Amino acid sequence: MNQNQADKPVILIVDDVPENIDLLREVLEGNYRTKIAINGERALKIAFSETRLDLILLDIMMPGMSGYEVCMALKANPATRDIPVIFVTAMSEVDDEAKGLEMGAVDYITKPISPPIVQARIKTQLAAKRVNDFLRDQNKFLEHEIEKRTREIQALQDVTIHTIASLAETRDSDTGNHIRRTSNYVKALAHKLRLHPRFGYFLDDKTIELLYKSAPLHDIGKVGIPDRILLKPGRFEPHEFEIMKTHTTLGRDAISAAERDLGMEVDFLKYAKEIAYSHQEKWDGSGYPQGLRGDAIPISARLMAVADVYDALISRRVYKEGMSHAQAAAIIAEGRGKHFDPDIVDAFMEIQQEFQDIALRYADSDTDMEKKEAQLQRFSG
Repeated sequence: MNQNQADKPVILIVDDVPENIDLLREVLEGNYRTKIAINGERALKIAFSETRLDLILLDIMMPGMSGYEVCMALKANPATRDIPVIFVTAMSEVDDEAKGLEMGAVDYITKPISPPIVQARIKTQLAAKRVNDFLRDQNKFLEHEIEKRTREIQALQDVTIHTIASLAETRDSDTGNHIRRTSNYVKALAHKLRLHPRFGYFLDDKTIELLYKSAPLHDIGKVGIPDRILLKPGRFEPHEFEIMKTHTTLGRDAISAAERDLGMEVDFLKYAKEIAYSHQEKWDGSGYPQGLRGDAIPISARLMAVADVYDALISRRVYKEGMSHAQAAAIIAEGRGKHFDPDIVDAFMEIQQEFQDIALRYADSDTDMEKKEAQLQRFSG
């Protein structure tokens, strides 16, 4: 087949009468390549296996499958639904034509045919198909580009968060696996509560993912706390604790400053600000920095409060041994309705094993502890 012949549109003629097929082939000769089917079953076999069909001329009254049934099958298959179908039939009633167009045909030609009319109708529909194919290809390209850009933005968000969180690690070596564990605790709690009547409106897939990404920034404000307080291996004096408490405001303000520099608010930073500023609030209003009570505390911060306290209790530090899971869970349970949202505590109690699995997966190594001890020794010296 020469190049010019290969470039010609391919038209499938479907008719059970040889004379009708010969007439249509004669009409199309020279401008198109043709394929032939003498019944509906054969037409579908060709359409479903052919890599290229530009248009189908389809009779209605055929033995076996009718043209209507063939058209319905073509339109139901994603591989063939965009091939234009023109009915060519002796059925000339208005209702027959209306039914054919309802089935998805683009045109309806009655027999006996007029060759110039057939040629003009085919030319029109092939031109429309070229436009539709172009627009469809453009849409696919745009969808691909949007998906690509979305992945790039998500990757940028992840890099931004991990870069900032890593900065916090340089100041406080306790934060390394702690931020990994707490992020996963928050995600586990959110998934558990997503169908809860108090939280379902808030905890959709997108929000849960944003909470997971934002959680590592909960203690970012600690980069602004002096070493003599941040690295102190014991209880804080009252004035030292007041300084330590400012890490919530410092964290919120640092993230807000980043948004101002960017010139816009960012979805994933909204929850980062809430978590950084309010994760030390308590359900009974005795927390800080604002002394918020109950539902006035953002849900994101309430989730982080349970995650953060649980991890602090089970984690070994150079100045203390970590508690067992049972001991930590008992303290969380005791804080129900006082320190923590009661429903979040109930969710924690139901997924305790998941918390233990996360803690084991991201456990601090002995090497981590040695580094922390060396850090404190340098500070003491």
